[in-house]
Amino acid sequence: MTDFQVTFDARDPRELSRFWAAVLGYVNPPPPGHTLADGEDPFDAWEAFLAAAGVPEDRRNSASAAEDPEGRGPRLFFQQVPEAKAAKNRVHLDVRAAPGLQGAARMAALEAECERLVGLGATRVERHEPAPPMSLGFLVMRDPEGNEFCLD
Repeated sequence: MTDFQVTFDARDPRELSRFWAAVLGYVNPPPPGHTLADGEDPFDAWEAFLAAAGVPEDRRNSASAAEDPEGRGPRLFFQQVPEAKAAKNRVHLDVRAAPGLQGAARMAALEAECERLVGLGATRVERHEPAPPMSLGFLVMRDPEGNEFCLD
């Protein structure tokens, strides 16, 4: 298997990586050579690391990451770009929020996860009802920067 990461263009890499880490149960990694103390914010550690390295303050939010703490899922990398999102994504993430469920139980699980993600800053776009055998039903969402994703 080839290792890969998923890269997002972002206006605010730090906040978008924080959002996706919360969505997926990922973590935001500390800087190289730094072990986080219990309760230590990884972004505070990065700020100190970058300041000590002489990185100008206006460049310290140019990139961020979120990683699966168990190492199973792909790393997510967020790079700062000057332009805002302009069109529909050609690739998107499907967040598997109701594996193995069908019908009303599936849609209820998707709605519950949707509510949690809206609380994190996501936006609900539309609901697609189950249409067997081609679709078990899903919800279309947007992350805080407008990137589409599905709750599946």
